Amino acid sequence: MSDATIGATTPRSGRVIAFVAIVALALNLRAAVGSLGVLLTQVSDALSISPTLAGLLTTLPVLAFAVFGGFAGEAIRRAGLTRTAALALVVIAAGLLLRAATSSVTVFVLASALSLAGCAIGNVILPPLVKQYFPDRIPMVSAVYGAAIVGGASIASMVTVPISDAAGSWRVGLGSWAVLAVATLVPWIWLLRDDVRAAAHVAPLPMRVVMSSPLAWQMVALFALQSAQAYAQFGWYPAILVDQGHSEAYAGLMLGILAGTGIPTTLALPWVMNRVRPAVLPWTFGAVTVAGWLGVLLGPEQLVLLWSILLGIGSGAFTWSLTMIGQRTRTPAATTALSAFVQGLGYLLASLGPLLTGVLHDTTGDWTVPITVLAVAAIGIAIAGTPVARGTTLEDTLRRR
Repeated sequence: MSDATIGATTPRSGRVIAFVAIVALALNLRAAVGSLGVLLTQVSDALSISPTLAGLLTTLPVLAFAVFGGFAGEAIRRAGLTRTAALALVVIAAGLLLRAATSSVTVFVLASALSLAGCAIGNVILPPLVKQYFPDRIPMVSAVYGAAIVGGASIASMVTVPISDAAGSWRVGLGSWAVLAVATLVPWIWLLRDDVRAAAHVAPLPMRVVMSSPLAWQMVALFALQSAQAYAQFGWYPAILVDQGHSEAYAGLMLGILAGTGIPTTLALPWVMNRVRPAVLPWTFGAVTVAGWLGVLLGPEQLVLLWSILLGIGSGAFTWSLTMIGQRTRTPAATTALSAFVQGLGYLLASLGPLLTGVLHDTTGDWTVPITVLAVAAIGIAIAGTPVARGTTLEDTLRRR
């Protein structure tokens, strides 16, 4: 049985299990980030972590996604999609448990990197999993797992501190997310019981072949630009609002609203994609992001809620770009290769977003130039997304060469 036919021949009950497994995997992919972010001060005090190293820990996720995401294709080639998904969860759980248990700063950093390596593999593997099990439902399933990624980060941010307070230890708060990873293994073990599917390995296209496609580079640009926006927002949006005179609590609330708006936006994507011309979406995401940043920079402070919502709507570009990875390929093998290339290089370039924002702020002394640059960069989402939206597949572009 080929990977391309699995979705069409999988029994309905198997597709339900696969759907649950994919969504549950997505819930795990930002828990390691969200849980540490809210406990970083406590952890730093307990382990005597320096401010510089604490800053590195906040940058580690995007760097890990770039480095380890680029190697995910090789893991998939050797083990297959389903086994690699299960392996990613084991790695996530092991990293989370180890960093919660250690008293060594070095081990803590390495354990964090280990858990993020599992998350990076999960990032890359989701589009080909959707292509394999749901080739006829790519927008719908991508929207749900995209919302699960955002929701997982939000849930981790909200409940980790209460868990730590109830247990009287930050270690319990951090380690508790390993339970979610272990529980998520259950549906994947069920899928592995099907010997045919477990043996159906995906041999990704060679990376040099993917790199020869103009579409692949356009998708890298799209993914990098939207991810740079996201990391700049999560890293600096509260600081921008505080410098404008708002309280830290209010700034945090606005960031939460920004992130929360992305969930209904993501879930609405399949409905919208069926009703508008393809190029409308990247231009919409770009336009609302520009409007949000210009509102923050020039608009009345009383409308910060509106600007936050606009930026949150613009964050829907994340799930749309992941959906395009599945829709712009014909086979799970091509999806795997494109996903590894786009996310590996895209996250690496995206790491420049929060870094450049901070450098521009330090250099100029205010937020005018950084916000202007972010607004201009948002136009790039529309420009890069337009050719991606046209419907040409990776295989089509390779055939023309």
